Amino acid sequence: MKRKFFRQQIILSALAIAGTITILSSFKKDENKPVADDLKGTINISGAFALYPITVKWAQEFKKIHPNVVFNISAGGAGKGVTDALSGLVDIGLASRDINPAEVKKGAYTIYVTKDAVVPTFNTGNPNAAALESKGVKRDQFLNVFVTGTIKNWNQLGGKVSVPIHIYTRSDAAGAAETWAKYFNKKQEDLLGVGVYGDPGLAQAVKKDVTGIGYNNLAYLYDLKTRKQVAGVHALPIDVNGNGKIDADENFYDTIDHLTDAIASGKYPSPPARNLGFLFKGKPQKPELVEFVKFVLTEGQKYVDENGYIVLSKQKIAEELKKVN
Repeated sequence: MKRKFFRQQIILSALAIAGTITILSSFKKDENKPVADDLKGTINISGAFALYPITVKWAQEFKKIHPNVVFNISAGGAGKGVTDALSGLVDIGLASRDINPAEVKKGAYTIYVTKDAVVPTFNTGNPNAAALESKGVKRDQFLNVFVTGTIKNWNQLGGKVSVPIHIYTRSDAAGAAETWAKYFNKKQEDLLGVGVYGDPGLAQAVKKDVTGIGYNNLAYLYDLKTRKQVAGVHALPIDVNGNGKIDADENFYDTIDHLTDAIASGKYPSPPARNLGFLFKGKPQKPELVEFVKFVLTEGQKYVDENGYIVLSKQKIAEELKKVN
């Protein structure tokens, strides 16, 4: 199936690092065509780097229908998004992790809008790159790198060249970190490594260190135009069945389309695959918020696949729409 190509991911990464993007108008109005829509207001959004790119796209498309709605969108990690939403600083917190009971007691109300995954990463200049991509890494081996610290050298993961493993993790309260830790039944604070802020920062840290290892959301590892992995930092294949090699049905990292298909079909484990959601403080009531959520769960789903995310099932969409009706 042919897929349309949209903006280069690096632009979004730059925007995320810069802070907030305000979407006032991203299209030319036809002055001769009356606007048959009086929906207006401002929607403030902050949170997960994982959801940031597709949320910007949704906002741009929503404004073509409702030009009087203004969006302020910033990426700062899932923890910031959840905190901002529950404190009333923003209307929507972008959540890329499970919501804990304490947050629910504070009024957290989540509507899931898409799905993606966190993937382990390594530097493609690693002298053991060919062996790593052929053999993959087992879950317990990742555990002993990121949690116990008993694996310290790449030759312990099947490499032939002895080089130390330099671990990088997230310094901010991140859904990606929480999800990666959940793969080992742990919490973000249990992960070892040098802390780096943000998804783009973590990808860059591994890209600059030949012996580096980390983890990222899909949107920061693949070029949405070529659909292939970006240069310098690639996904480190997971040996799901633990047989010491990457079998044909585990070899799905070459393009973002193959990987999202694997996530959707369950071939890629969950976690680190996960649902992504909009978090509100209580059920959304403002008309502009309700209409935006409905748009995301209906018309907005057609932008999901081409931007490197997974479309929700019809059943899941129906369940989530009930949360705003």
